[in-house]
Amino acid sequence: MEALSRNFAGVPVIVGGGLAGLMTALKLAPRPVILLAKTPLTEGAASTWAQGGIAAALGDDDGPSLHAEDTLAAGDGLTDPAVASRIAAAAPDAIATLERLGVVFDRDANGRFALGLEAAHARRRIVHAAGDGTGAAIMRALAAVVRATPSITVIEGLEARRLLVDDRGIAGVLAAGPWNACVLQSRTVVLATGGLGGLFAHTTNPLGAVGQGIALAARAGAMLADMEFVQFHPTALDVGLDPMPLVSEAVRGEGAVLVDETGARFMAGQGRAELEPRDVVSRAVAAHIAQGHRVFLDARDSLGSDFATHFPGITARCLAAGINPASQPIPVRPAVHYHMGGIVVDEAGRSSIEGLWACGEVSATGLHGANRLASNSLLEAVVGAGLVAESIAGTSVAPLPVLRPVALPEAADATVLRTMASEALGVVRERKGLQAAIARLEPIAFSNDAAADPALVALMIATAALAREESRGGHWRRDFPQASPAWTCRLVQHLDNNRIVYKRNPAHDHPVASHAHA
Repeated sequence: MEALSRNFAGVPVIVGGGLAGLMTALKLAPRPVILLAKTPLTEGAASTWAQGGIAAALGDDDGPSLHAEDTLAAGDGLTDPAVASRIAAAAPDAIATLERLGVVFDRDANGRFALGLEAAHARRRIVHAAGDGTGAAIMRALAAVVRATPSITVIEGLEARRLLVDDRGIAGVLAAGPWNACVLQSRTVVLATGGLGGLFAHTTNPLGAVGQGIALAARAGAMLADMEFVQFHPTALDVGLDPMPLVSEAVRGEGAVLVDETGARFMAGQGRAELEPRDVVSRAVAAHIAQGHRVFLDARDSLGSDFATHFPGITARCLAAGINPASQPIPVRPAVHYHMGGIVVDEAGRSSIEGLWACGEVSATGLHGANRLASNSLLEAVVGAGLVAESIAGTSVAPLPVLRPVALPEAADATVLRTMASEALGVVRERKGLQAAIARLEPIAFSNDAAADPALVALMIATAALAREESRGGHWRRDFPQASPAWTCRLVQHLDNNRIVYKRNPAHDHPVASHAHA
């Protein structure tokens, strides 16, 4: 194991090749950075798979304050109003920035943005590209700019295995690939590693998304928050694929309805029906499946032959499975789609460890609260990347550390955990299942097994889910089915000598602000 070339010593290291990582690297240009991507750019990032688009208040009947209000409502009491207002206000500029970088968004015949509607949004405000191919279009454009930017060194096929820390904070990254390992000395590290859907048996995420960034931060001593809040997308294509293709919420926004094998529309009369927040729809679908039914998304009356025009990517996936969405209902079921929790960061993306920043899905900014509003994730990645880059540019850096020998952990493998995670940490949770999961996960999490890091992430979800004795947003307890005012707070966790310590924190307070970065 060696240190990377001296030319790279001290250069900021960005871990993750999705939207948040690419944008951070571009925002830091012309400052030299290393971008560490486990897979080739655009191939292994959940950002590439994003269908719906980016939420931004661009319509004549809309405004950032309305966008922030919808974000707060979806967050179920735990979204930070200041964060929601700041990111909603930054959304139009985020769209303009992406356009300058070469992203071509869909427009109508008059040249205006073709704005879509998604669940829990009071206005049409979803900006999309290539119909339902927004993520892929954005990633293609940004990857091309990144590769053409001299200040960005992209290293593909190398993954971060551990963060190195000393008494000054971050000291570097221990990284490895199939044939080699190295240490990247740096006092500046940005984690942009995405989510954790690969921990579960049913997910719309790349299977490599097993929460590695959370495990890296946790073992380095960083604070985590909101780990219990996992968002299940209610309409993943249920045709036996792993991971499961997503059937975008925008399909329901265009009028598609949920029916069972008898044709009954089982959510009719329930609030906004299929346009209720994702946690409500996911529970309704899961409950109907548990009663022995199959569930389908029926777009025949709302879209019919126009389905392929609106959703070419979904059409292709359905046709590959032998389903024509223009004339047949689409079989669906809930699947893990997004994690609201992660590394606690302040308004600049700084964690509780000096020299460590985080942005995108791996971070817990306070924007999503207990339940993410649809299409706020790509927005948060773009805005958060800019804030992180600005913070890094204004930070003085400590001298580089002396390298010390460090053991190389195995590459993370969550295979043995996926069924258990889905059963114990799924749409519906209860005490007995959570306690059994914790008992099984603890010895694995603190072992040298390849499943250790994924098990640690699952353990922190289970610990928080057991502690939160209520149901709120993406966390629903069968034994505590109501929300409790006593739990209008965030659970903040960290590791202390292989023991998870947690505390309640005020819902709208940044836990890192009081003691970090003094």
